[in-house]
Amino acid sequence: MSTTPQRLQITAASPDPGLLDLPWDVPLEEWPASVLAALPRGISRHIVRFARLSGRVIAVKEIGETVAYREYELLRQLSKIDVPSVEPVGVITGRRDPSGEPLEAVLVTEHLQFSLPYRALFSQSLRPDTATRLIDALAVLLVRLHLAGFYWGDVSLSNTLFRRDAETFEAYLVDAETGDLHDKLSDGQRAYDLDVARVNIIGELMDLQAGEFLDEDVDAVAIGDALAERYGELWRALTEVESFAYGDRWRVQARIDRLNDLGFDVGELDITTDVDGTTVRIQPKVVDAGHHSRRLMRLTGLDVGENQARRLLNDLDEYRAVTDRQAEDESFVAHDWLTEVFEPAVRAVPRELRGKLEPAQIFHELLDHRWYLSQQQGRDVPMEEVVASYVGTILPLRPDEQAILGGVEGDTRDHTDQLPVVPE
Repeated sequence: MSTTPQRLQITAASPDPGLLDLPWDVPLEEWPASVLAALPRGISRHIVRFARLSGRVIAVKEIGETVAYREYELLRQLSKIDVPSVEPVGVITGRRDPSGEPLEAVLVTEHLQFSLPYRALFSQSLRPDTATRLIDALAVLLVRLHLAGFYWGDVSLSNTLFRRDAETFEAYLVDAETGDLHDKLSDGQRAYDLDVARVNIIGELMDLQAGEFLDEDVDAVAIGDALAERYGELWRALTEVESFAYGDRWRVQARIDRLNDLGFDVGELDITTDVDGTTVRIQPKVVDAGHHSRRLMRLTGLDVGENQARRLLNDLDEYRAVTDRQAEDESFVAHDWLTEVFEPAVRAVPRELRGKLEPAQIFHELLDHRWYLSQQQGRDVPMEEVVASYVGTILPLRPDEQAILGGVEGDTRDHTDQLPVVPE
C-alpha cells in the first residue's frame, strides 16, 4: 500500500476505500504495471491511465484541479439526466511526491465495459461501413446532448467511446471538460458544435488513412458531411412543427409512432388549432431516448442497448405469436420468454466464453446465427442446436476484452496499433 499524504483529498459521491491503495504520490505516467489494466487508450491532450480498483477498472486522468472539479460535476449532471456518458467516480487533489513536490489533480471515472475508442475499432477486418455506423452513433449522441441542453464544445471521435448495440454502435461521451449545461441551446451553439464535429472527424479519419487503418478510397470529407446530414434529419424529426388538416388527426399517432421507431418516447405534445379549427399543428415538447430499452426493462428487467432491445422485443413478439398467446397479458408472456428462451440460451454459453460479449449482444448474434442455419438447412433449427453451433464455430473466434487489448495482465503499453483481427 502506498504512503498517502495527509493533504490528499478525495471527493466522491460514494468513495471506495480501495482508492487509498493507489499510488497517488507517483506521477500518473510512472504508475507501476501492477496496478494498471492494459486497455487501449484514445488520443488525449492529458495523461490517462486505466487502473484496477476493487475488481473493476477505472480511468484516471491528470488535469488541473479547477477543470477536474468542473468536469466531475458536469458528468454527474449528465448521469442524472440519463445521457450516455462515462460515470464519474471522484476527484483526487492534494497529491505530492515523496519529496513534497505537488502533483496535478486527477479525475477518476468508471471504465465503460465492452467499449472501445474509435481507433481500436478500425482494422482491415471490420466491415467497410464501420465509419458510417460510428458517425450515425455520434449523431444520435449529439442530438441527445443538445436536446438535454448540453453544449459539448469539442465534439470528436477521440472524445467518444463506442459499444456494440446489435448491428450498430452506441456512442458515449468521455471528455466533458469543454462542455457546459444550459436550459436550452441556441441554434448558434448547436451549429458550432456540429461544425467542430465535422472538422474534427474529417481530420481524425484522414489520420487513420495516413496510418493505414482506413482505406484510402474512403472519402473522409463525405463522412464528415454525413454527420451533419444525419444530425439534421434526426433533429428535425424530433423537434419540427407539423401541420395538417383537422380531418387528418390520425397523423398525431403517426408522428408518435415514427418517433418511437427512432427510439424516442414522446412525453408531451404541443397541439394547437387555428381559429376556424381547420388546421392542427403538433410539436413534441418532451422527447426521451430509449423507447425500446425502457419497454424491455419494464417487461423483463433486462437493461440493454436500444437496438439490442428492439431485436429482443421482436423475438419476444415472435415467441408470443408462435405460442398463440396474443390475448394474454404481455408481462406474463415476457416472463416466460425470459425464463424459457433468453436465459437458457445465454446460460448455455460456457462460462469461459461469456466475457467476450454482453449477454444481449450474444443473444442477438444467436438470432442471426439461427437465421443463417435455418436458411442453410431449409428448416427451423432449434435454439439448442444454434447455441452449440455458435459456441463451437463463432464465439471462440470473437475477441474478448483482454484479447482486443493485445496485452497480458500488467502490460501497460498502448496496443491500439497492434489490434488482432476482429471478425464482424
